[in-house]
Order: sequence, then C-alpha cells, then structure tokens
Amino acid sequence: MGEAPSRAVATRHVTYHSLDGTAVRMLLIGAEDTSGPRPTLITGYGGFGISVRPAYDPSVVAWVEAGGLIAIPAVRGGGEEGAGWHHAGRGQAKQRSFDDFTAAAHWLIDRGWTSPDRLGAFGASNGGLLVGAAVTQHPELYSAAVCIAPLLDMVRYEHFGLGPSWRQEYGSADDPRELDWLLSYSPYHHVRRADYPAVLLQVYGNDTRVDPMHARKMCARLQHANPDGRPVLFQNLPDMGHGPRARSQALAAAAATLAFLAHETGLGRGSRD
Repeated sequence: MGEAPSRAVATRHVTYHSLDGTAVRMLLIGAEDTSGPRPTLITGYGGFGISVRPAYDPSVVAWVEAGGLIAIPAVRGGGEEGAGWHHAGRGQAKQRSFDDFTAAAHWLIDRGWTSPDRLGAFGASNGGLLVGAAVTQHPELYSAAVCIAPLLDMVRYEHFGLGPSWRQEYGSADDPRELDWLLSYSPYHHVRRADYPAVLLQVYGNDTRVDPMHARKMCARLQHANPDGRPVLFQNLPDMGHGPRARSQALAAAAATLAFLAHETGLGRGSRD
C-alpha cells in the first residue's frame, strides 16, 4: 500500500484580547479539511524576552496531519513585540503571561475551534511554568497538560540549577515584596482540591538548568490533592539534558508527549472516551 497523501495545512495569524484588554497575536496551524471543535494543543514560552520563531517541527506536522490544531499565542514576557513586551510579563507583572495564555484558551473555545475536553496545553522550561500556572489557575479549561523540565516551585527555584541567575526575571524570595509576587502564582503553592486535567510531568536526569525537583514535588502534590481524578504521571529521561540532544532521544521524548496528549484530547477519535 502507498503512503496516505499529506493533508493541506493552513496557517492563520489572529489577534485576540487578554484579560486587561491588551491585543495579543496568536498563530494557528491546522489542516484545511477539518471543522468544528477539534483536539487542540496550545503552547507558548513567554519569558526572558525570547521570541517563538517560525521553524519546522515534526511534532506539529504529526499532530496537524492527524486532524488536530496547534495554537501558539505570543504571550507577554517573550520578545515577539519588542523589549516592552518582555518587561510587561516579568517580575511583578508575571501574571500577565498567564492571563494572556488563559485568554487564548477562552478565545479558542468561544469561537468553536476546540472545547475544554479537547484542549491540551504543553510547554517546556519557562513554558512549563506557563502551563503549570495556567492549569492551577484554570483547570476547567483543559483536558490535558504536559510540563517539560518545568519551573513550578517559585519560592525555592533560586536554590537549584541555574536559578540564581534568573532573579532579575522572576524576583527573589529573599525580598519580602518579591516573595509576594512569586507566591501569587507559584504553581506548586496553588494546588488545591480540584478537577485537574490529566498531567504529564517530564524531566531530564542530566538537566543542569532546571532541577527535576520541581516536577517531582508537583506530581506528588497533584496526586495527593485529587487521588481519584485524572492521571498525573511523571516521566524521567535519565540520559537527557536541558539543551540539544540526540535525534533518537528527541523522538522518544516527543512520542511520549504526543501519545499522552492524543489519548487525553481524543485525537483520532470522534469523541474522547
């Protein structure tokens, strides 16, 4: 049998408004021949003035060709709109990054692109913090979440890995005023009894930037908070680090996250089991 033909892919650049009325740009990537609520992955970074730039990603291609949608909002804290955009989502203003992400999820649901039982969120490193905060603040919006090498305990992040070098971005718990900033959103400190989405926390055993303790603690706390809820899983990839890795390692990690997100959002099925 021959290979199935690839689906035509459409890329759209849209603008939505965040909770404070700020206009935020978002990229939507999906197959042209699908309509109605579909399994959707929303992802972002939103930190250190780093811009999410266009690039080929085989994970995106796989998801889209299976009928899903990818949404990438340019949340504040990143550099997509210049230095002011970065400063508008750092330090005392970090909550704006999470508000932008939440507003994007609402926009996708309200306009019929997806629904809460088909929406998954994923992010890595600072993007893992973005997803962790989004899920603990608004668990009702998501069916699944993947946090990869995430920052989640923002009160103790300075004591591990490269944490001390990030004080200018987040603030320091040693300063009482900045501690208030961190406690206001720190995902680990905001876990409560709630109906959380299914969560996969993925860490790298050789990570010298973000200590795996963040994900370990978060996994335990989520499982304790909702023992009869959706699955909360922890995956340790012992031979991998935070930066570039062998292609075989990258493929294995991506396959695990995509399989989890596909199962929990119903990708490839008419409705989620």
